[in-house]
Amino acid sequence: MAQTTNDIKNGSVLNLDGQLWTVLKFQHVKPGKGPAFVRTTIKNVLSGKIVDKTFNAGMKVDFETVDNRTLQYSYEDGDNFVFMDMETYDQIFIPKELVGDKAKFLLEGTDCVVSFHDGTPLNVDLPGSIVLTVTHTEPGLQGNRSNAGTKPATVETGAEIQVPLFINEGDRVKVNTEDGSYTGREN
Repeated sequence: MAQTTNDIKNGSVLNLDGQLWTVLKFQHVKPGKGPAFVRTTIKNVLSGKIVDKTFNAGMKVDFETVDNRTLQYSYEDGDNFVFMDMETYDQIFIPKELVGDKAKFLLEGTDCVVSFHDGTPLNVDLPGSIVLTVTHTEPGLQGNRSNAGTKPATVETGAEIQVPLFINEGDRVKVNTEDGSYTGREN
């Protein structure tokens, strides 16, 4: 549906040259001289590439309708991850490429937000952080400070993260799903 750049909001999905872009930030600018414009930071829905783009105010742009649904991760099946819609109990198969590197933090029963356009899944967003159990780590030696007091640890999903020296096997840790960093210990 064609609207103008004056209708742009955070989270809007635009169709630019046949590609879908999500608006992360926008700013309407009305300089003292010259015409008004809209400065945006947009993210390609499929590739994840982030770019800055400026539009003239009042310019026509195509907005797309994207359906965001909360689905629960169930299991891995070949080249797909299987998610369940908790309202209809439908199983939805999502290609592994769509989840990407975030897959190493997928734990059964995790609620994720999946974006759909015309029934096709576009993007899978995990929660900002997830609590995982440490399955393997070396004992921390208090005298070893050459690596800023951290050591590698493997969590229950198989991902390897850096944790403080006091973390032991069996501890539950909070992990940032964006960058895989340790954010705290869970009781």
